[in-house]
Formats: sequence, structure tokens, C-alpha cells
Amino acid sequence: MKYMEAIKIDQVQINRVVWKACDTFRGLIDPNQYKDYILTMLFLKYVSDVYKNKYAEYIDKYEGDHERASRAMRHERFVVPEQSSFDYLYQHRSDDNIGELIDIALVDLEDANHEKMSSEDGSSIFRNISFNSANLGEPKEKNVRSYSACRSPLLNARLKNLLIDFNELNLDETHLENNDIIGDAYMYLISNFASEAGKKAGEFFTPAEVSTLLAKLTKSKPGARICDPTCGSGSLLIKAGKEVGNSNFSLYGQEVNGSTWALAMMNMFLHGFDNAVIRWGDTLRNPKLKENDQLMKFDTVVANPPFSLDKWGADEAASDPYNRFWRGIPPKSKGDWAFISHMIEVAQEGSGKVGVVIPHGVLFRGASEGKIRKHVIDENLLEAVIGLPANLFFGTGIPAAIAIFNKGKHTDNVLFIDASREYEDGKNQNKLRPEDIDHIVSVYHQFVSGQFKPGVVEDKYAFVATPADIQENDYNLNIPRYVDTFEEEAEVDIPAVQKEIDALEAELAEVQAKMKGYLKELGY
Repeated sequence: MKYMEAIKIDQVQINRVVWKACDTFRGLIDPNQYKDYILTMLFLKYVSDVYKNKYAEYIDKYEGDHERASRAMRHERFVVPEQSSFDYLYQHRSDDNIGELIDIALVDLEDANHEKMSSEDGSSIFRNISFNSANLGEPKEKNVRSYSACRSPLLNARLKNLLIDFNELNLDETHLENNDIIGDAYMYLISNFASEAGKKAGEFFTPAEVSTLLAKLTKSKPGARICDPTCGSGSLLIKAGKEVGNSNFSLYGQEVNGSTWALAMMNMFLHGFDNAVIRWGDTLRNPKLKENDQLMKFDTVVANPPFSLDKWGADEAASDPYNRFWRGIPPKSKGDWAFISHMIEVAQEGSGKVGVVIPHGVLFRGASEGKIRKHVIDENLLEAVIGLPANLFFGTGIPAAIAIFNKGKHTDNVLFIDASREYEDGKNQNKLRPEDIDHIVSVYHQFVSGQFKPGVVEDKYAFVATPADIQENDYNLNIPRYVDTFEEEAEVDIPAVQKEIDALEAELAEVQAKMKGYLKELGY
């Protein structure tokens, strides 16, 4: 039998359900941990629904022949064993050992899709997730929403409620308004968690507007290899891929934190990027994206690395087998130029482009950083420096900048943009508006296309510097040295001001005289 036309669900509906599911854990664990459980369940529901619908299609196609349908399913995106399916867990939602059943389901799902759901060293994406963990309370508590039965007639299990919440949704692709709706829900939740969890969560999450801006500035051509060596949850990498405009590109990433790597893997699957190569490991100490024992080369390299990372591996840098730090070794306590050096080295010779979010100190700090910066500038790799508004990133109000490096530059000049004053003022953090992003990208594209001569190209906003300008500033790239944002004070009308002072003095004398008279009447 043919299925009726599926009722489409939109982003708002999905966001509402997954946010409601957070109530299961509210007050029980830190908000930063919500994502691990909610997003894992989101992923499980998604693959289960896709698998179930596809199996139903094959049953219809083969007129009820379950054996032929099962054989055909072996070639689908994911294999979902029966006891790993969301429907199986939902049927057992009232079991006393539901936490254990979910854990077993995840292990079996990994085993059935080992090639996709594990890193090259065999680590799996669910290794840090346990729904039977003591973090969720004692066994009795895990099964009861209210700890006191006498205070509540409803003895709802926490995990039972979680399953009930997600059962409201059919996440099969035929029911979705667009193909990215699941991945967008993922982004929605991570952004909220990052907002609540502060600096710790901000370490792996780049605000969507900043990712969009960086993706547009480094827009890749069809066929491009795109890499993020500090990919976090993968949001920036995904944005960079989508900016291509078609599906002809490949994504590569590396992430040092195991839990965050797992989130990035699930995020890629949820967006349909099953072939994305995401490695788990320390990019600076142990880069894993390699070909023939050499670092893999990429057309586009984007990243929002941790700012001024301490103990990044300076002691090992001198003997780096890939010679990434030949321009100089950054200080032990500030790894910014270490990440930049890596990114430049893995960019394709003659054409590769690098876009990186940096703290402003990268632009002017001296010593070894100054020497590296001079080397990069003299090589004519630096293309643009863009100052961003303060308070854009979760957990920090420090203003950041974007640096663009290009191994295929057509000019010796460098574009400086001060975009720090164009933003939407938010309650918790500021936000780049679409018009702010468009303004930056438009000026950058005009510069790249050769439309600007050296000097001021937009008053108090953009300046094109020559190599001589930069040398004159001793290779200091601090944006105010190039973009003059000084606001002249209004001319003072001295005669008018003096007239006002005289009037105020006369008024003061009158008041003092009256006060003296009152005091005299009172006998003072």
C-alpha cells in the first residue's frame, strides 16, 4: 500500500519539542550537559525514523517480502538493529532498566555502523554518553520525575518522559519542511546551551552570524576541499560547505575534545554530510588529516581556534616533522600564531585561502609573534583584517577580529575594515545583522576585484594599506593605525558659552542674596 502524503513539520515545531525535552534534566545536571543527552536522542530518533520509512518503502516495493527488503536495507545510510530503534525503546519506556536499554541500543547502533560512527583509532561517538550514569541520579530517581511520591500523583520516569517528548515527532525526511531542519535544530540547541553555559560552551561554539561571515569571506569554488582544524561542533565547517552553492565539495575537520568530536560527527550526519572526515585529536601536536604521510592540502581553511591557548606544545614545535613553524615558534602561553601557521601550511599552494578568528593581540604583539607576523606579511599572504564588534562570542566580551590569508593574491596591498560599530545590541551578547555582514563582504569583494586604490576607501570604516604603510607602522596591524575612527568634537561657540556663564553667575548671585535675606530674618 502507498503511504498518504506526509504532514510536514517545521523548524518551530521541532525546536519546541526538543527544548521541552530539556526539562527532563533541568536542575539535575549542568546545562552544558543537556546537549549530550538531548542531541544524542535527537540523532537516534532521526536515524530510526529514516530507517523505518525506508524499510516500509522496500516492503511495498517487494510486495511484503521482508527478506528482500532487509537485504536492500544493507545499502542504506545507516543500519538500525531492532533493539536500537527508537520505537523499541519507546515500547519499553516504563521498564525499570530503561537507562541500560538505551545504552545497549547505542552500543549496538555503533557496532552496526562501525565504519561511520568511529574514529580511526576505534573510538565511538557515544563513548562519553550514558543514560544509565550516576550523573542522572540513583536508579530510583532516574525513573521518577518527582522524588516524593506523596507530593505528586504522577510518577513519571525521567527517561520515559524524554522518550515521550521525542515520540511526538516524525523525523523522517519525507515529513520535514527542508532537508536541514534537523541539523538546524541541533544548532538551535547548541546555541542555547552555549548561552547558558558561558565560556566553557563558547569554546566549541561559534555564533552562527560569525560562521556565516567567515564562510562568505572565504567562499569556496565547486570541487573544493574545505577544512576546519579546530572544528568544535562543526557549525563553521558546515556553513563553509553550504556557501559553495552545490554538493560538489568535501569537508574535513579535527577536534581535540572527545565529546565535542562526537557532537561534530552527529552534526555532519544530521546535515547529510555522511562523507565528512572528522578526526579526533590535537591538531598542533598530532595532526591527523594526512595523505601519503604528509599534511593534506586544502582549498579553504577556516577556524575559530581557542584564543591565546596556553601550553599548546611549543616545546615540541622545533622538532615538528611537518616543519609547520619554520617562520618562528610562538610563545608557550599564546598559541594563536601556532594555529595560524598550521592553517597557512595546509592551504593549497598558489590558491589556498585561510580565514581565522583571532584576538586583537595577534595583530600587534611583539617578540616571536612579531617576527612571524613580519614573515607572513613579507610573503604577501595577508589579504584582509576585519575588526568585529565586542561581545559577539558566548562567555567573553573581548572583541575579536578576522584575518584572511590568501596564497593566490593579485595585489600587494592589505584591506583593513573596522566593523566594530555595526551590530545589533543584545541583552546577553551583541549580534551581527544581515546588513552588517553584507557590508563587510561587499567591501571585501570590491577590494579583491581590484576596485580600490590605496588609502581611505570608506570613511571611518575601510582602508587599503600598501606594504610601505605596514612597514612604516613596524608591521603592527592594529586596525586604528589604518582606519581613522576619530570623531571631531563640535566647534565651541566661545562668546555664546561666556554669555551663558554670565547669566548663570547673575542668577547665582540673586539666589545667594535671597538666601542671605532669609537667614537674616531667622536670626543667623
